[in-house]
Amino acid sequence: MNKFILIGFFLSVIAIFDSYALKPSDCEVCFGVVEKFAAGLTSKEKKDPKLIEDKFRKFCKTAKGKDHRFCYYLGGLEESATGILSEMSKPLSWSTPVDKVCEKLKKKDNQICDLRYEKSIDVKTVDLKKLKVRDLKKILSDWDETCEDCIEKGDFIKRIEVLKPKYVKEEL
Repeated sequence: MNKFILIGFFLSVIAIFDSYALKPSDCEVCFGVVEKFAAGLTSKEKKDPKLIEDKFRKFCKTAKGKDHRFCYYLGGLEESATGILSEMSKPLSWSTPVDKVCEKLKKKDNQICDLRYEKSIDVKTVDLKKLKVRDLKKILSDWDETCEDCIEKGDFIKRIEVLKPKYVKEEL
């Protein structure tokens, strides 16, 4: 009887620890960059941490947006203030899964998992009144437009509605 209680206890402990595993939604930029980067490595490069680091620095030179910021945090850019590249390259050389690599990076620098990709807004279908002013400004910025006289949310919505025919093509 005691064996069953002990086994049940261990299974519940394992289930608790397993529920704390890092998910792609918890650290989306790390998962995205590491998966994309690792997919471009040859089998020879995957075995050598130094080659991985060199290749990552090269990868970072063309990175944009949040991927570029991730590179900065890891030390993959010349202007990076710190460097924790070995925390990524060594586990990758051991064929560690991406979730474990990102977990390890998060322990070193929590900002890594604070990075989020910007959500694209479908202007055709979205209710502009439900968006935040920040999102309305982003729509205008994506269109390279400004709204000099906009003070309130309604002003931004009116400006977007005026410009909508120019940027949003209606499909038949």
